[in-house]
Amino acid sequence: MRVLFVCLGNICRSPSAEGVFRAHLAQAGLTDRVEVDSCGVGDWHVGKGPDPRALDAARRRGIDISALRARQLAPTDYQHFDYILAMDHDNLEAIRQGCPSSCRAHIGLFLEFAGERDRAVPDPYYGGEQGFEDVLDLIEAASDGLIEELRQRLSRQ
Repeated sequence: MRVLFVCLGNICRSPSAEGVFRAHLAQAGLTDRVEVDSCGVGDWHVGKGPDPRALDAARRRGIDISALRARQLAPTDYQHFDYILAMDHDNLEAIRQGCPSSCRAHIGLFLEFAGERDRAVPDPYYGGEQGFEDVLDLIEAASDGLIEELRQRLSRQ
């Protein structure tokens, strides 16, 4: 299984989701069965590390995302990943616009796995530190739901 988290610039929400989800995979004993990555729909931050506030918030939860570097969504991602999960509706629309008809990936909002079918992970970029904590809370909840779905899918393979 391969999971891709997508936000606008790949410096706040999606690298946070990648780091948190990796930690949850390790706790679930699924690290060797699920590949995880993140990217942005835009190219503004390609090659840069996560926002310092995202780094600090993740670090306070015992998660190190400092090695991650921003990249932009690529055409090959549609064929490589089983799940392409957007942080908000604008990201979701951008993903869908670039999606080829041959794509078999599940494309949707990440928070659907937290039972929040139409809710977005808000962009904390222009806010304060609490916004980054709130984002991590949402990501933690959705990660648990996604782990459960992956566990079920993997058990059928």
